Amino acid sequence: MTWRLDLDPRASRVERWRSLPSPASTGVTGPQGYLATQPLMDAVNAALFLGQPLLVTGEPGCGKTELANFVAWKLGLERKSATDEHGYEFALRFDTKSETRARDLFYLIDVVERFHAAQKPGGIVDPLQFIRFQALGRAILYAAAPNELTTRLPKEHKHPGEPIRSVVLIDEIDKAPRDVPNDLLMEIEGMRFFIPELNRTIVAPTNMRPLVIVTSNSEKVLPDAFLRRCAYYHIEFPDENRLREIVAARLVDLPRSSTLVDDAIAILSHVRSHAAGKKPGTAELLAFLLALKAKGYRAESTLRNGDDWRSEAKATLLKTGDDQRQVMSGFSWTRVGS
Repeated sequence: MTWRLDLDPRASRVERWRSLPSPASTGVTGPQGYLATQPLMDAVNAALFLGQPLLVTGEPGCGKTELANFVAWKLGLERKSATDEHGYEFALRFDTKSETRARDLFYLIDVVERFHAAQKPGGIVDPLQFIRFQALGRAILYAAAPNELTTRLPKEHKHPGEPIRSVVLIDEIDKAPRDVPNDLLMEIEGMRFFIPELNRTIVAPTNMRPLVIVTSNSEKVLPDAFLRRCAYYHIEFPDENRLREIVAARLVDLPRSSTLVDDAIAILSHVRSHAAGKKPGTAELLAFLLALKAKGYRAESTLRNGDDWRSEAKATLLKTGDDQRQVMSGFSWTRVGS
């Protein structure tokens, strides 16, 4: 029987936190289960051949972020993770924030700690001691032979010992201040960056340039100069047949022809048609199905004989209070169709 918390006061409480189940997301396949279309792969190949970043747009949850890990896996660029005994690192990821500066994609320096260290007797003044390389900076360092900079990389980011290419994910660049994409133009085009604290420029050899995949939710219009230097692809929301294929590829125990999947897709379509807030994407559909599985539903189960799936639908598909109250209250199988 599936482990679940119970509100019944007579039910025993959890005596040990170690008895908690593993997250259901462990049942989702890794990058090898990503289902790319041929036009999307054509765009990836164009970016590779041109030596340009690939800008990928599409609504949240459509698979933009996972694309980078899939491409890294497809190119055989995964690395054993030093922090996860059983895991791998695929794309080198940078998550853009509202306060991100262009330099942050390459490295960060702890100026406060450096100042305090310098004040101590015999204090450290070497700035390299306080620099932490970020995703794009690491990729450029990995592209070159090991040197005195790469020897300072922490254990989890150790240089592989020979030059290698990387896939870099710059996620949600539209969150950054507007000047950040323009500030990156020369660095991304030349795959180089300057560290003023060391008075040194780091350059990736032309034949080892990392492939950079940049995602955007189109919350801001990106500068024309930046767009001109990118290959581009927009991921459309998949139709129902494509959704079934994606589910079968990502959730291996749910076949393409499945009553549960058909019913879940029908509910997803209703929510997407009526939600005033964020429309759920493929990521939310997978989460909904995982939540149903955790509740005991199987591939042959139907959702049409009861309403005990509604709590899972609200928790995974609807992301505002108004939508949770209104969208599911207007749902009926008669309106959705058979």
